[in-house]
Amino acid sequence: MSIKLIRQGLNSKHPPPPMWTPKEMKSSYDVVIIGGGAHGLACAYYLAKDYGITDVAIIEKRYIGSGGSGRNTTIIRSNYLTPEGVNFYNESVRLYEQMSAEFDFNVMFSQRGHFTLAHSDSAVRTMRRRAEVNQIQGVDSRFIQPREIKELCPAIDISNHPRYPIMGALYHPPGGIIRHDAVVWGYAHHADRMGVHIHQLTEAQDIIVEDNQVVGVQTNRGRINTKIVLNATAGWCTTISDMAGVRLPVTTFPLQACVTEPLKPFLDVIIVSGSLHVYVSQSDRGELVMGASVDPFASYSMKGSLNFTEGLAGHILELFPSLGHVRILRQWAGLCDMTPDYSPVMGFTPVKGFFVDVGWGTYGFKASPVSGKRMAELIATQKVPDILAPFRLSRFEEFNLVGEKGAASVGH
Repeated sequence: MSIKLIRQGLNSKHPPPPMWTPKEMKSSYDVVIIGGGAHGLACAYYLAKDYGITDVAIIEKRYIGSGGSGRNTTIIRSNYLTPEGVNFYNESVRLYEQMSAEFDFNVMFSQRGHFTLAHSDSAVRTMRRRAEVNQIQGVDSRFIQPREIKELCPAIDISNHPRYPIMGALYHPPGGIIRHDAVVWGYAHHADRMGVHIHQLTEAQDIIVEDNQVVGVQTNRGRINTKIVLNATAGWCTTISDMAGVRLPVTTFPLQACVTEPLKPFLDVIIVSGSLHVYVSQSDRGELVMGASVDPFASYSMKGSLNFTEGLAGHILELFPSLGHVRILRQWAGLCDMTPDYSPVMGFTPVKGFFVDVGWGTYGFKASPVSGKRMAELIATQKVPDILAPFRLSRFEEFNLVGEKGAASVGH
């Protein structure tokens, strides 16, 4: 990989080609994917790669990766609470581990270890339970005591001075962080090479349904005829599904995050506290990437707030008192599509040809590879893969929920 980059850098007469190229929008496609984030791009990639379905259009109202894929904080893990969730996210971690080699493109996946802290007896019991579920499913995860936390993360405060002392943690060594734009570009590049059309600045304005069958999508650039539409629009998923006459049990909430000025490397693990509602990791550039839980009100606003910054800073300083003089440089927000059981909605809908890959809340990016691969399988074969069956839309009517709130921590 390094030799390839050096050659490209020195070859000024022949710069590398663009990652993807704009194409004329056709009047019809076999498949139209609404949403140019990692989920939509991954589905298009696997449709082309695994099933030879290349007559696919991705339509994105802004630019690819402009939504949750570009606003998330890139934490990858599989230490969930339910067997269904653990199995699902573990497959995603394996696909992420293979991604750089598969793309011949460095996506900068750094598996550095993920800690979910426990500050109470009930939290300790939950972490022990999660560790047992993880281990039964073959996932590397275990409960550790404060002394071992300190050995693995020397900067953290394990004393009794904080208001909520650390009593232990769920330690998940495969957990890590990844470069989100590299993932988006990698999927876009390879999908484009196989013939998929990526249409940016193309907004879906209506989904045309006749006799309960999707027949087209009306965009700001004209109508596209198709019999298969995938809704992969995250925080905007209910507005898109409403166009097809499909109601979703999803509510959209803002989620805020921020980064500090660059610091010398000192934090080579990921720290999450559900009780304090914070998480923190350090990027390759030295910035501390920090965030909290979703805002307490439903909204489509992506503005930051002083209340978030003050609350986050106070709790981060309980864990790392030495950071008191560090400056916050940037703050932003994204939109999270939350379901009642904190699990996604994937698969068929009552409208024939209209599929959904939504309801990801605060943990959608980590599922991009597995959701794209399995949704491609469902679309190509018209059969629900076993790994997707628990996340069907009908589970809410059947009272067969997949309760992941206990593993959501602060959602990351």
